[in-house]
Amino acid sequence: MTTSDWILDLALILVVLRQIRWSRIDAMTVIVPLGIVAYVAHKYLTPIPTGGNDLVVIGVFATVGTVLGIAGGLTTHLRVDQGKVFVRAGFVAATLWIAGMGGRLAFAIWSEHSGGPTLVRFSEQHHITSIQAWVSALILMVLCEVCTRVGVIVCRYLLVNRTTAPALSTMAEPTTSAAAPLVDSVRR
Repeated sequence: MTTSDWILDLALILVVLRQIRWSRIDAMTVIVPLGIVAYVAHKYLTPIPTGGNDLVVIGVFATVGTVLGIAGGLTTHLRVDQGKVFVRAGFVAATLWIAGMGGRLAFAIWSEHSGGPTLVRFSEQHHITSIQAWVSALILMVLCEVCTRVGVIVCRYLLVNRTTAPALSTMAEPTTSAAAPLVDSVRR
């Protein structure tokens, strides 16, 4: 792995770690993670191999990323305070994110070092035609995890914003306690 690969992996982990504290949902909540994965996809997803069982391994990894992203987005906490929506990655959301990103990073390190021969044998036995299939699978796993997590959070934000806006506009002084049941019902 190159230095830029390490920086990108760590930046993706830091995206969620920065959300351990409550922060207001804004454009940067969406732009930063999507910008990072767009760059990574542009850099590494050419070409996507389609021979043998390449698409199977790519599909499995993309599915794992999607499941992790949806679960991470659903377990991220939202709160309304004075008409603004705030987000915080709780223990489960952060654990899922770090497991996905850390697992991908560990697999990449393993495959470049002691696991290389094992990965080659596995690939030959299961008709995976090239190392690019593994690269594409890992990159699509990240892409799916990031996009679905951000997408779920944005959908929940829009839902919370839509359901709390009428209630908040009729109140003289909006409080978080009035909006809390609405946010909890969205999280379930």
